[in-house]
Amino acid sequence: MDVAELWSEIVRWLSEHAPVTAAALRPPVPPPDLAELEAEFAVELPAELRELWLCCGGTGADVLADVLPPFYTPYSALEARQAWRDHRKHWAAQWERPACDYYAGSPGSSFHPAWIPIAGDGFADELVVDLRPGPLHGCVLEWEQEASQVLRPEWKGVAAMLADVRRSLVEGVPAGHSYPTVTEDGRLDWQIR
Repeated sequence: MDVAELWSEIVRWLSEHAPVTAAALRPPVPPPDLAELEAEFAVELPAELRELWLCCGGTGADVLADVLPPFYTPYSALEARQAWRDHRKHWAAQWERPACDYYAGSPGSSFHPAWIPIAGDGFADELVVDLRPGPLHGCVLEWEQEASQVLRPEWKGVAAMLADVRRSLVEGVPAGHSYPTVTEDGRLDWQIR
């Protein structure tokens, strides 16, 4: 399945089983100008990320919808750009020479300009797509703000992440170290075990 199909199946499952979470998700209106984003990020966006932003519009301001484990709300393309700009401002002193290894998927202890945020926890941790060069180009990392680090790839790419989430929801199995549950009021909640 491609990214759009996976996202559609996740939203369909949420609509049936976790309607409050589903209702928080927005379609991308208007469609993002991906060429403009590529120019600002100074990287070419992988097809999977482009496809995600053409079908996922994030959520409303200050609305959390923990669709991605263990507690991440997907960003729209514009929310991702704002998060990236915030990192650029916060890490200005190290932006040109981040404390990170060269290749995608390798550890880092400052934010790298080639990490594109795709989801946040409402505080400061995020899932990022790693667009550094190498065989793991496009992998998804978990940025931990308090520790100022990423350790290892969580998924090989956006499609792998969405496939894992879809499988977890449909089959009731873990995605990574998190199990999907639905609260009494209809929200998806990932339990870490």
